[in-house]
This record gives sequence, C-alpha cells and structure tokens, in this order.
Amino acid sequence: MAGRQVEEAGFAPQERAVGRLTEVYNARKATGLRSRTKAERISFYGAMRFAEYAAEWKAGQRDLGPASVRHLDSLLEHHMLPLLGSRRMNAFDHKVVEGFTRSMERAGAGLATQANAFDKLKAILLDAHRLGLYDDHPLTGVKPPQYDPKRAVIPTPNSCGRYARPATTGSCSSPT
Repeated sequence: MAGRQVEEAGFAPQERAVGRLTEVYNARKATGLRSRTKAERISFYGAMRFAEYAAEWKAGQRDLGPASVRHLDSLLEHHMLPLLGSRRMNAFDHKVVEGFTRSMERAGAGLATQANAFDKLKAILLDAHRLGLYDDHPLTGVKPPQYDPKRAVIPTPNSCGRYARPATTGSCSSPT
C-alpha cells in the first residue's frame, strides 16, 4: 500500500473541489476577458493623437462652465495642441511633459499660463492613465511650473478717487 494514493471518499469534499475548480475557472476567464478588453482599449486610445484624445476628454467634462470652456479652449489652441497635438497618446512619458514645460518657458508664456496648461495636461494624462495606457503615470517626477500670485488688493469705492480716472463710466464715482 505504500505506492497507492488514497482517494477521498464522500460527496462533500468532491462538491467542494468542483466548486473551487469552478471558482478558479471563472476567475481566470474573467481575467482573460478583462485583459483582452484592456488590450483593445490600450490599442485604440494609445494610437489616438493627443488632439483627438483631448477633444474626447473635453466632451466628457460636463461640469465646466462657459468661462472654463473658453479658458480650456484657449490653452488647447495656443499652447497644448501646437506642441503636443500630433503626438500619439502611448508616446507620453515624463521627458515629453518636461519638454512641453520647457517649450512654454522658451516661448515666454507667463507662469500662470504655464501652471494652467500643466494642470490641464495633467488631468488629460491622468484620464489616460486610468484607462490603462501607462504603467507609470507620465507626470511622475515632473516638477510643475510654480506660480505664486501676489496678494491682490481690490479697491473699495471710497478709494477709487486716489487712482486714475476709470476708463468706463459708472465703475467708480469720482470724489466730489
């Protein structure tokens, strides 16, 4: 009997074994389906140009007000699309993002504009990262432009007389 294997008898262990095998089979099948779906998604969106992806991303931003949409359109048109519009989405990494920031600096874009464009690029690439296009987020390790606005002082109606006359009528009454 030393060479013989002992088989388990009874219905309960066999039922548990079949249940466990079914569970493993279903998990592998689901993983394969998810892998295939993810691979198709990566193939489709990875080959897409940044301009197309940004347009699709923008269409999904339903919470933007009219002023925010105009601001986003301006950033895309004047800063992001000229530099990144033709780049394929699967070709982004931290060097591309750093190059984008340096290009804006060389072009003389203000720090506020650089920071805003960087934030929008970050949001778009985060969306692509969530889709699974990147194993590592393309902004990992990239230092964003540092915009530090000075404290704004809003004049009161009483202090308007100390400043130059307003260009439009009705914005401040002149001191009498």
